[in-house]
Amino acid sequence: MKHRFAVSGLVLAMIGLPVLAGLAGTIGPAFGFLPVLGGDHLTLDHFADLAAQPHLRRSSLISFATAIVTTGLSLVIVMLFTAGYAGTRMFSRIQHMVSPLLAVPHAAAAFGLAFLAAPSGLVMRLVSPGLTGYTSPPDWLVPQDPLGLTMMAGLIVKEMPFLFLVTLAALPQLPLLEARQLSAGLGYGRIRGFLISTWPLLYVQIRLPVFAVLAYSSSVVDVAMILGPALPAPLAVRITGWMADSDLRMRFLASAGAVLQLLLTVAAMVAWLAMEQAGSFLLRRMSQSGVRRADDRVLRGVAATMIALSAALVFLGLAVLFLWSIAGLWPFPALLPDSATLQSWMRALPQATAVIATTISLASSSAAIAMLLAIGLLWQGGHRDRPVLKGRVFSVVLYLPLIVPQLCFVFGLQILNVGLGVDASMPLLVFVHLIFVLPYAVLSLSPPWQALDRRYDMLAAGLGKSPWQILIHIRLPMLTRACLTAFAVGFAVSAGLYLPTLLIGAGRIVTITTEAVALSSGGDRRAIGVYALLQTLVPFAGFLIASLVPHLLFRDRRAMRI
Repeated sequence: MKHRFAVSGLVLAMIGLPVLAGLAGTIGPAFGFLPVLGGDHLTLDHFADLAAQPHLRRSSLISFATAIVTTGLSLVIVMLFTAGYAGTRMFSRIQHMVSPLLAVPHAAAAFGLAFLAAPSGLVMRLVSPGLTGYTSPPDWLVPQDPLGLTMMAGLIVKEMPFLFLVTLAALPQLPLLEARQLSAGLGYGRIRGFLISTWPLLYVQIRLPVFAVLAYSSSVVDVAMILGPALPAPLAVRITGWMADSDLRMRFLASAGAVLQLLLTVAAMVAWLAMEQAGSFLLRRMSQSGVRRADDRVLRGVAATMIALSAALVFLGLAVLFLWSIAGLWPFPALLPDSATLQSWMRALPQATAVIATTISLASSSAAIAMLLAIGLLWQGGHRDRPVLKGRVFSVVLYLPLIVPQLCFVFGLQILNVGLGVDASMPLLVFVHLIFVLPYAVLSLSPPWQALDRRYDMLAAGLGKSPWQILIHIRLPMLTRACLTAFAVGFAVSAGLYLPTLLIGAGRIVTITTEAVALSSGGDRRAIGVYALLQTLVPFAGFLIASLVPHLLFRDRRAMRI
């Protein structure tokens, strides 16, 4: 019991303290307190400066709408698809197609979507000039449309797989089959029966990840820089610009903006809570109405089409990135390049080698530490009836780095580092990455860990094995694939982190993600294609290793490939 609290206390401190310290480091300068820059008294002047910024309301509204629309549509698609197909062969097929999307970084997916939807993108080339008559790209503001619709689409195709993953993790804990049989016996269709009988129980289990998506969507920076509107940009992008300004006094304005970003995210959560109440009311009315609607094939088909289309867009975008990375001359409206060349790769790889090595080193370190902590937490958390991970406080703290916008506390951590004279270093960056990686590692490892038959432990204990021996010789070998998958998920999360790397690395530690996003303002599609593919290949290698190693280790023991 003592060790159990030691590990959970360590995790709580490791995650909670930096977040709270970072928030304090942001809020203080927002009210004028930053002695290192001469701010030694409290004032509201910086909020007045913030309010005087042009188009601030529009930037805030775009961020707010992005959070609500992205989260709502992603959740509805996952909900309808799960309702219509959970437990079926179609569900398994889509599951295998969607799961690899987790390895695709947000920025790479955004670049791919931009290359598809741009006026000179693949979609327009497919229909031009035959259907459109265009022999040159039309003057359309896509991506970076004023309403941020392209940005929302880019976020939906990436957030949907995440919500799908947490839904898959929660489903085994619900009586899905029994509820479906009961609702079918009462004459309900699959979707209506699922919504009435199972969805309320499922939503309770995925509620925190839903709020994580809401917070991320409201404050995303890298995707917004690639797909979002430019004039005015979403609030988070404008704050990032103020943070990077060479005039150090702009740090006060950036801090005030970060506080506004925090309030905006809280407002989005309050609006979401209201939507939850409305949804709960509709479900009650649906249940009390007695309407069965047994034939819901159209709705199921729409849900399956949407989720398959989202996955297809990401994969097609990666294919277009590859074409651009090897394209020679590729004039519009030609569907394919006139020639292929490796010049872009040859030019980029010598410069990218050191960046890739830094990315791998950083991601490997944070993912390995996160995996070990997750194992320790789950092991010392004990069995399913000893709910360390199910405690509300622990769950909230575990998801705190995902629920609180990165911008709001990572900026504060940067200010604290400057104030304390702490320089950017790899250990410091590993620690900050660990704050974000650990929740995903626990989320990934927890379901298979709890699903492993406890009778293996009981049998080993009956043979005189100690808890350590049970862990080393029974659980870890049988959960090798799950542990490696948790490592791969953490590796992918770390490799895709943009804002924490940018701020804590202080520009001296760069990764393939920061380099790729930096290229977005240059417009060199061939260089963007190379870096975006490298950004995808690095985490994909982690998933490939996680898939192959169990086969190699247990090639002669089929039962061990759990």
